[in-house]
Parts: sequence; C-alpha cells; structure tokens
Amino acid sequence: MRPGARNLITDVPGLMVGNADDATLKSGVTVLLGDAPLTAAVHVMGGAPGTRETDLLAPDKLVQQVDALVLAGGSAFGLDAASGVADGLRAAGRGFAVGSQRVPIVPGAILFDLLNGGEKDWSENPYKALGAQALAAASQDFAIGTAGAGTGATTRRLKGGLGSASVVLENGVTVGALVAVNAAGDVVGADGRFWAAPWEFDDEFGGCGPVTGFDPGTEPQPKRGGATTIAVVATDAALTKAEAQRMAIAAHDGMARAIVPAHTPVDGDLVFAVTTGAQPLADPVLDPMVIGHAAAACLSRAIARGVWAAAPVPGDTLPCWRQVEAEGDPA
Repeated sequence: MRPGARNLITDVPGLMVGNADDATLKSGVTVLLGDAPLTAAVHVMGGAPGTRETDLLAPDKLVQQVDALVLAGGSAFGLDAASGVADGLRAAGRGFAVGSQRVPIVPGAILFDLLNGGEKDWSENPYKALGAQALAAASQDFAIGTAGAGTGATTRRLKGGLGSASVVLENGVTVGALVAVNAAGDVVGADGRFWAAPWEFDDEFGGCGPVTGFDPGTEPQPKRGGATTIAVVATDAALTKAEAQRMAIAAHDGMARAIVPAHTPVDGDLVFAVTTGAQPLADPVLDPMVIGHAAAACLSRAIARGVWAAAPVPGDTLPCWRQVEAEGDPA
C-alpha cells in the first residue's frame, strides 16, 4: 500500500480538482468533479455545518449521482460558489436530465473564515464567480496549502490549509482524500509534531515523528477565526450509495486522529464520499471495510499535509507551521 503518483485525490482515475482564491479576500473555493457523474454520499459529525443539497445524498433519495462537489470559505455566503459551478456545468451540457432540461447536481459545504484578516466588505457576493473560476481551473494537478478553500483557513494555533493524499491498495483500488482544514482544535501537539504522524508516508508532512505526549491544553474552545473542517474521500471501487456513506463515516475516524479535538459543537465537520465505480469489488464484505480504513488514513494524512504546506501571507492572524518549525517554537 503506497501513495499514488501525485499523492492527491486525483490519483483516483477520472477525478479533477480546481482551485480559485482571492488573496485580498483571504478566502477561496475548491471544486471536485469527475469525467462522468459520481456516486456520492455524505456524513456530518460537527455541530455547526453549512451545506447545500446534502439531503439528496441519502441512500434512499432519487438522485444517485452528482456532477461536482464544492468546498468553500465564506460561511453561508460561500454556498453561492456552487451556483457558479452549476452554471458552468449546465453550459457544458451536464446535469440530471429532466425532460428537455439538465440540472447539475452540485452539493457543497462551507467553512467559517470571515474573521481571518481579509477584506470582507464586498458589495456583491464574490463566491459565485470564484466557483466558476475553480471549475474552469479543474485539472489532475492542483495546489495544496494556502489555496482554494484552504486559503483563509486556520486551526487553533496555526494557519490551516487545503490538503490531499492518496493510496493504492494491494488489490489495485485507489483511495484519496481532499480537505480544507479550518478546525477549532489543533493539528499538532505541544511539541509541534502532527497528530497524524503514525500514518505518514515518505516524510510527506515533514517526517518529524509522532507527538511525544498528549497536550492537556487542547481542551475545546472557540477560536477567533471560526471553525469547520470539510473533506471529500474518493475511490474507484464500485460502491453503492449506502457503501459510500459508510466510507464517509469511517473517514471521520481519520479526522479525529489528526485534529484534537474534532467534531466539536463549533465545528461543522463533514465528509463527502464519491466513487467512480470503475473497479468491481472482489469481496463485497471485506473490500468496503478495507476501503473505509484507507479513507480514514488518507484523510489524516491530507489534514497534516494541508497545514504543513500552508504559506505565510501579509495580514495573517496566525503563523504557518513552517514558520513556527523554523523558529523552534511549537506555538
């Protein structure tokens, strides 16, 4: 079991990701879409979620597939990013067929980054345009760290960011994760090492080793910049909508391993799950279990990679991990 060639969610064949961000706004949007519609599900564990079209992802609902997923900053204003994506997909002839019309299915989730030092005094909501820009930028290669929906993200003591990771299983199935890390909790311990270190491959987020002791100072507390970690886990395994939902549920374990504490009342922690369905299951019981475990491990790694890759920008309210590491101070 090793990371894919890019160590990004786009190692799952048929997936693309696009970012758009505004340095003055200190916010952005990330879009995930497939070459074809994707079977999708969602699971929410946080106490303060902000979402669009997530009810239809329940296994019993009519629509079985989505055209894209959107992660955005901007709190409730960021939900408008999905409108820009839907407009672009409709223009491209994509969407759920209803008579002569096509309606793109674009669920989304947002994080709160309105107090991160950026200029938020807009006269017109900027997120619809950012959504359209992110869709236009969709590619197999994309930036992590201070990019897309992770542009203005923060954690309790450090800047957050956009992270991604992948793994190829022994049976040839690929699993990947994409996450905007904006947690009320910490991604590192008191020594500055990542909680996700036990799942690290090849020094992908610094190779610093595991946290040396639990920090009793990591009790839940609201942070000035808001909260919420929003993620997507993906695979090419042929999962049903219900099995994809179980993958999303399992992936929350990865969030809890990488963020201390996670799933608090002030976080809107959420995981989408998507599958292209290209790889048939050899064992319909064992394979989904293995895929769920891989999704959790990938999400832990992606969370650490997002914070590890964050870059300093003028006006930041918190330091980046790399700044703190260079100074030898675990913040």
